[in-house]
Order: sequence, then structure tokens, then C-alpha cells
Amino acid sequence: MTTIPAPKKTSPMIESRDQLIASFAAGEKPKDAWRIGTEHEKFVYANSDHHAPSYDEAGGIRALLGELEQYGWKPVMEGGPDGTQNAIAMSGADGSISLEPAGQFELSGAPLDSLHETCAETGRHLEQVKAAGEKLGIGFLGLGMWPDKTRAELPTMPKGRYAIMLRHMPRVGSMGLDMMLRTCTIQVNLDYASEADMVKKFRVGLALQPLATALFANSPFTEGKPNGMLSYRSHIWSDTDPHRTGMLPFVFEDGFGYERYAEYALDVPMYFVYREGKYIDAAGLSFRDFLKGELSVLPGEKPTLDDWTDHLSTAFPEVRLKTFLEMRGADGGPWNRICALPALWVGLLYDQGALDAAWDLVKDWSIDERQSLRDGVPKLGLNAPIAGGGTLRDIAGQVLDIAGAGLSARARFNRAGDNETGFLDPLREIVRSGKVPAEVLLDKYRGVWGGDVSKVYDESSF
Repeated sequence: MTTIPAPKKTSPMIESRDQLIASFAAGEKPKDAWRIGTEHEKFVYANSDHHAPSYDEAGGIRALLGELEQYGWKPVMEGGPDGTQNAIAMSGADGSISLEPAGQFELSGAPLDSLHETCAETGRHLEQVKAAGEKLGIGFLGLGMWPDKTRAELPTMPKGRYAIMLRHMPRVGSMGLDMMLRTCTIQVNLDYASEADMVKKFRVGLALQPLATALFANSPFTEGKPNGMLSYRSHIWSDTDPHRTGMLPFVFEDGFGYERYAEYALDVPMYFVYREGKYIDAAGLSFRDFLKGELSVLPGEKPTLDDWTDHLSTAFPEVRLKTFLEMRGADGGPWNRICALPALWVGLLYDQGALDAAWDLVKDWSIDERQSLRDGVPKLGLNAPIAGGGTLRDIAGQVLDIAGAGLSARARFNRAGDNETGFLDPLREIVRSGKVPAEVLLDKYRGVWGGDVSKVYDESSF
């Protein structure tokens, strides 16, 4: 969800819609330049009592960011309303570290060639934050939703865009604040070679996103009790903001491409405009009006390409297009599942044979069938019904086999001579066992934990 504010150089003013479309075409890359960008969030908690640390408290989020400077991370500063400067992110060789609204700690990894590099990057990051956490008395939890915190118990971070969003969310949905404050995710960002390649990857990504949600479902508790869902994080998106979320049926229509996505993005209400280091509240206003110089908060001013880039980051569909495609359906989880998510999508989307096979599997599903599957997954997981009869469980192994074949064909090896297929093993084990991560946690809650959800801190911490 985050972008990292930085001093902006002069950005070209948007003079025509052709520039909006060209911004997507600018992401096209030849296959040998395709990269993998993995993002993963985790909850931060105090070891003493499991509370979520605030930004400024002793041993809090500011201190955590400061501890990471010893590893070469450089602070990214943002001015507060009182003129103070706060570190709200870090930049470094492994990408960027940013803060979600309640202090969820995110690594947005660098664009890398192989899953071996991706998993090594993840390992470095977790080693660094764990070392910092041991010094500060804090830990890190790999779940899709806070298992025991109310909204009121959570802090907010001093980021200008979040203040705007926190005000706006209750106007457009009942669970937007939960999305911002109480959830964590794993995402992967992937490249495309052409408009046609983007379209096919987008369609496969959307159609099979519910399977990723099921395999990674890891948010069965709310405020200390089972919430009736396996992925409550996914359920939250169903009533966050209908104007900027969902399965995007138009992606499957004839003629879909860059222009159609640009039209969709123009219809997504704005959140803000970033000027001179500050966020100007434009929540609910129209980017189309901005193009005409008729934005009420900046009368007479037209947007730049940087404004368009910022605006694209405020749409939250299950798959999102920027100058790459983002797969957005998975709950947060432990180290091995962080590596497994990019393995799934790289295997399916980065080999033409695998991409074709995955499309053949889902191409006949109707709009209603895809939506029904997405609606059923948060509660039912792998038992969610699919088009033509059966459930996700019936195709999960087949999809993993397609992904495995795609990874084998990529032939990216580590020093030991292993290819990338081993990163799918945690997902194969889920399919073999028949239980998604949330179901494993629920079994323990009802069994050895004796109904004490605090045991999840021992079970799911990094």
C-alpha cells in the first residue's frame, strides 16, 4: 500500500491521456530483464506484554528504524504538521523498509533475478530486524491480522497520507480501518513483455488469486477469538472501499489493455496530492477533474506524471497494474511462505508454457463464477467451490504442478545446483495435509492452547 515520499524533481505535466497509457507501456521489458520484487509485512509487538509499540515510545518504531542504520539502511524523512522531521522509511541495497499505518513493518524488496536471491534477501532482512528486536525487547509476528488487538489499542504512524486515509475510510466502507490498522500481507511484483503479455498475466493472476488467498489463509482470530474466517484479512477487503478494490471483471473483456486500465484508474477517487513535502487532502475528488485543472484543492493546476504514479498506488484490486503487476491476495506468514508466494506466481507467469496451461485451466470461468470463488475463499479456503463443480482443493495440486514446471523451465540454480522448485514445498505440504495455515492454528487453539490465543505469539513469531 505504501509509497515512499522523496523530494521530487520536475515531473512532466500530463498534457494528454496518451501519457497515462504510455506510463504502462514504459514497464515493458524483454524476458531476460524480468525481475521479482517481493513485499512482506509483519506485526511488531513488545515482548513484555504483546502491545503494539507506538512510533515514539522507548523501544518503539522510531528506535527500530534507527537500529537498522548499522546495516547500511538510510532514513527517508517526512515532515510532520508541527514541522518536525520523522523517519518514516529506510532505503538500502535490499530495497526499502516502510511502515504501514499501525506500525506494521514492511520490506519492499529489490528487483531480483531469481527466487534464490529473493529468499536470501528475506533472510537478511529478518536477521537484521530480529537482532534489532532483541536489543529493543520487541518481536515480529507473521499473521494476516492482529489476533488480539482492537482498533483502539493500535498506534498510528506519522505519515501524511495515512492521516488522510484514516479520515476517509469510514466514509466508504465498514472495514477500511481494519485493513489499514490490523492486517499484514505478502505480495509479489512481476514484469511483462508487452501489452498482450500483461493482459494474459493479469487474467491468470486475477482468476487464480483466490487460490493464493486460500493457500496463505492465516488470519482466523479477531480480538482473541476465532472470527469464523480462515482469511479475515481477505474478508476485510470486501467492505473497505468498493471504488478501488475487487476482481475487476473488465480485465476479462475483449479489448482490455493499458487504455482500459487507465480509464478504471481515472474513476478511482483520489486520496491526496503530494506537494513540497506535504500531502494535500483530495479524498473523494476526481483525477479527471485534475486533468482539466479543476481540482478544488489545487485550482488551475494540472497533474504531473508523478501525481499519476501516486494515484495508481491508491487503487487496491486483487491484482494491480503499475509498470509491473502486483499479486495482492495473500495473508502474512512465516519465512518459508514469504519465499513460497513469489515461487507460485513466478512459476505460473514467467514461463510461456506454464502461463498457457494456467490460462487453459481458468479461461472458461464466468465473471459470476470468479466472483463467487473470491467471495467464498475467506471462509472456506480450499473448500471454496469452483466453476464446473468441485473445489479449489481439486485443482490446487494441478496448479502447483504447473508452477513447478514453469520454475523448472526457468532453470535458475543456486550454488548447490538446486533449481527454484523447492520453494513450492510449503504449499505442496498444505495441499498434501488438506489444511491451510489458519486451520492448523484453529486446531491448536481448540486443542493444546486451551482457547488461549496468546499462544500464537510463540507459534507464529519470526
